[in-house]
Amino acid sequence: MLVVGAVAFAHWPALSAGAISLDDWHYLFENPVLQQPSWASAGVVLGEVLKSSTVQGYYEPLTLLSLMLDVAAGGRPDNLRPFHVTSLVLHLFNTLLIVVLLYMLFGRPWVAAGVGLLFGVHPLTVEPVVWVWERKTLLAAFFALWCLIFYVRHVRRPGLPIYAGALVLFVLALLAKPTVTPLPVLLLLLDFWPLGRLGRRAVLEKVPFLVIAGISAIITVVSTAQNASVALMGEHSLAQLPLKVSYLLVFYFCKIVWPVNLSSIYVLPQPMTLSQPMVLGAAAVTCVLILLVVLLRRTRAPVMAGLFFITAMSPTLGVVQYSWVAASDKYVYIPAIGLLTALAWLLNRLAGDPAEARPAWRPAAVGIGIVAGASLLTIGTRQYLREWQTTERHEFYMLRLAPDSPYTHSGCGIALQASGRHDLSISYYTRAIELKPDFAKVYYNRGTAYSELRDYARAIEDYTRAIRIDPDLSAAYNNRGIVHHELGDYTRAIEDYTRAIELDPHLEEAYSNRGKAWRVLGNYDHAIADYGKSIELKPDDADTYNIRGIAYRDTGDYDRAIADFNKAIELKPDFAEAYYNRGTIYHGLQDYDRAIADFSRTISLKPDFAEAYINRGVAYGDTRDYNRAILDYNRAIELKPEDPDAYNNRAVSHYWLGQYAQARADLEKCGRLGGQANPDFIKALSQASSQPG
Repeated sequence: MLVVGAVAFAHWPALSAGAISLDDWHYLFENPVLQQPSWASAGVVLGEVLKSSTVQGYYEPLTLLSLMLDVAAGGRPDNLRPFHVTSLVLHLFNTLLIVVLLYMLFGRPWVAAGVGLLFGVHPLTVEPVVWVWERKTLLAAFFALWCLIFYVRHVRRPGLPIYAGALVLFVLALLAKPTVTPLPVLLLLLDFWPLGRLGRRAVLEKVPFLVIAGISAIITVVSTAQNASVALMGEHSLAQLPLKVSYLLVFYFCKIVWPVNLSSIYVLPQPMTLSQPMVLGAAAVTCVLILLVVLLRRTRAPVMAGLFFITAMSPTLGVVQYSWVAASDKYVYIPAIGLLTALAWLLNRLAGDPAEARPAWRPAAVGIGIVAGASLLTIGTRQYLREWQTTERHEFYMLRLAPDSPYTHSGCGIALQASGRHDLSISYYTRAIELKPDFAKVYYNRGTAYSELRDYARAIEDYTRAIRIDPDLSAAYNNRGIVHHELGDYTRAIEDYTRAIELDPHLEEAYSNRGKAWRVLGNYDHAIADYGKSIELKPDDADTYNIRGIAYRDTGDYDRAIADFNKAIELKPDFAEAYYNRGTIYHGLQDYDRAIADFSRTISLKPDFAEAYINRGVAYGDTRDYNRAILDYNRAIELKPEDPDAYNNRAVSHYWLGQYAQARADLEKCGRLGGQANPDFIKALSQASSQPG
C-alpha cells in the first residue's frame, strides 16, 4: 500500500490536468461513435476490424470501449477528470502487477516493491497517464503484465487453465494495443532468464502465442493501411535503419537515466548519417554496449534485459512506419519491464543473500538508494505534470523543445483557436504548413479559423487543399459545406455534406447540416429524413430535435412538431428557442394560455429575445389584454428599435384601447422602417381618429 500511495502522490496532479493533446480531438472528442456511449456504438467499435469509420489507425477495440465508458461517466473536453481517474487507476494496478511479477521471479518482496516504486513514479510514465488517447498503452500493459504473471505461474505449476488464461490475456492485450505483438518472444526471453528453462518444450509452448500474434499482425497492418498508411522504414533508407535504431535506443536509455525535457513530440536529428554528431555518438555507444554484452554474455541478466527491451520496442523503432511519431515516452512503458527485471536482480545482488553472512549496511544502502531515487523521480514527475495543466501551456512547452516541428506549431494553433484567438492561430498553422506542405489536417484547421473570421474565400481554399491532399478527410467536406451554406450556395453545400456522409456514415453533424440545406430549398421530406438520421446517431441532441420540430411545423405537422419540441426541452430544460417554437404552434392553434406560458418561459431564460416579447404581445392582444401587449411591444422596441413589426403590432393595441394618436405615430414609424400595415387597419384607424371625441 505504501507503493500505491507514493505512486498516487506522484501522479495526483494528473487528475486536474486539462491539456488536450494531439489526437485527442480528432479520435475521441470529434468521434461520433465514442461520444454516444451505447450498445450500438460498442457494436460498431468491435465490428469495424479492418476498416474503421471513425479512427485512422489500427484495430484497438478495448481501448475505444474504455474511453467510451469514461465519456458515459461525464468525460468531456472541459472535464477530463473521468479519463484521468481511470488512467491513474490502471497505472497503479500496473505498478502493483510489476511488483507481483518481480516477487514471483526473485522472491524478495521489499526489492520487488522498491523496483515497482521506481517504475511507478518515473517521469516517463506521465505521458501514458495524462494523455487521454494513450489509454491504449496502460490497458495493453495491464493485460500484458497479467499474461506474464499467468505464464510464470504456469511455469512453476504447469496447468492448462493457467496456460489458457495467459493466452486469453495476450489476446486482450492485443485488442488494447497491438504493439504488444512481440510478447511470445518476451516469454522466451523469460525462459532464457531468469526462469532458466529455454528448450524445445518452452518453444513449443509459444506456438499458440505466435499464431495469435501473427493473426494480430496481419489485422494490424491491413487495418492501418485501410485507415491511415503503412510504409517500410518510412523516410529512411535501409542503410540508415541501423543508425536510426541505435539512436532511438540510446535516446530512450538516456531519458530513462536522466528524464528531463520530456515531450510528446521529439524530432530526430538530421541527417540520419554518421556525419551528424548525435547519430555518430549513438552509434558509438551502441557498439560499446554490444561489446559489453559479448564480454558479459555469461551474465544472463543484462543480456536478457537488453534483448527484452529491444524486442518490446521493435514495433516502434521505425522498421514499419505506421505513425508520424518518431519517438515517444509512451513507447518505453512496456519495454521497461525487461530493464526492471535486471534492476531487481542487481539490487538483490547488492543487498546480499539474507541466508549468508552479509554486512547489515548493504540492504540498508539499497533501501536508502531506492527511496532517494524515488524521491527525485517524484519531483520530476510532478514538475512535468505542471506542463499538462492546460492545453495552451502544454503545446507551447512542446514548441520550446521542438521549434522546428510542424506538429508543435499545429498544436499551438489548435490551442489558440480553442480559446477564440483565430487570427493568432492562423500564423501558427501557416508556419506548420511551411514546415510540412502536405499537412492536410493543418489546412483543415486553418480553414476553420478563416471560417470563424468569415473569410470564406480563404476557408474554401484551405478546405479544398486539405481534400486534395487527403480525399478521405470527411470533416473537410462537412466544413466546406458549411461555408457554401453560409454563402447561400445550398446545392454545393449539399454535395459536400453528401460526400462527407459517404466517407463517414457516423458523422452526425453532416446529416444535420444537410437537413438544414434541404429545408432552405423547401425539400422538407429530405430535411426531416436527415434530421432523423442525425437523431439516430446522436439521440440526446436537443438542437436537432428543435430544428426537426421547425421542419414539421413548416409542413403543418403540428403534433410531431410539438413532440420534437417537448423532447428538446426534456433533454435541455433551459432551451429558450424550443419553448419559443412550441409557443408559436400553440398560438397558431389558438391555445393562447399555453402560448403565453411558453413565451414567458422563453423570456425568463433569454431576457433579450425580442421576438418572444412580440409574439407574447400578439397572444395578449388575441386575449384582449392590450395593456400587457403594449408592455411587451415596448420591451421588444427597446431591444430592437428598428423592428417595424413591433411598432405595427403596438399600433393595433393602441387602436383597440382608443389611443389613436399613439397608434398613428407607431404606424408612421413602422412605415419609415420599411414595414407595411394591413390596409384595412389603416382605413379603420383613419375613420376612428376622424370621429369627434
